[in-house]
Amino acid sequence: MALRHSYTLLAPLYDKLVTRGTAPMRQGSLAQLPDVTGKAILLAGVGTGLDFPYLPRSANYTGVDITPAMLQRATQARPADLNIALQVGDVHQLPFADNQFDHVILHLILAVAPDSPKTLQEAVRVVKPGGTILILDKFLRRGQLALTRRLLNLLLQHIATRTDVVFEDVLAQCPNAHVVSDTPTMADGWFRRIVVQKSPVVS
Repeated sequence: MALRHSYTLLAPLYDKLVTRGTAPMRQGSLAQLPDVTGKAILLAGVGTGLDFPYLPRSANYTGVDITPAMLQRATQARPADLNIALQVGDVHQLPFADNQFDHVILHLILAVAPDSPKTLQEAVRVVKPGGTILILDKFLRRGQLALTRRLLNLLLQHIATRTDVVFEDVLAQCPNAHVVSDTPTMADGWFRRIVVQKSPVVS
């Protein structure tokens, strides 16, 4: 709940703080989507809607966020030609059925949510077998010392985000998912664009 209160306070400033720095990364991540015509896509941790300009207009989107103040801004930013339903929801316990979405987008949320493995597990649960999860976030690699980032985490984890998340450790707790691609995007590879695929059903 602490982060929910933090983001309620940050909501009026959020776009000014992060839009310019994250726009190219968001665009690059979403460019990895295949043809999504008629597909169902979930934005888990939709925030203020900074992904909206880069979403293909041919799909059906659902966006969830735990902070009503962020969702209010996403509602105001929603383009008229974007088919998206917005609702309050916790990425640790998504209010959707198993295998409901063709793709899930996790942009700058996996390192924000207090329980990163649970967040990814939920994304894997609601995506269809063979479906993909697009991840954009900052991660350490196994064995990386990164003392400054780890010390920074002592403060930032209570305000906005964590800076010590190791993606490989998170993925290890999702045995029915595997990495399709992993591309460094900014800050010498601290930020990464990762595509994860849910294992298809074996008949």
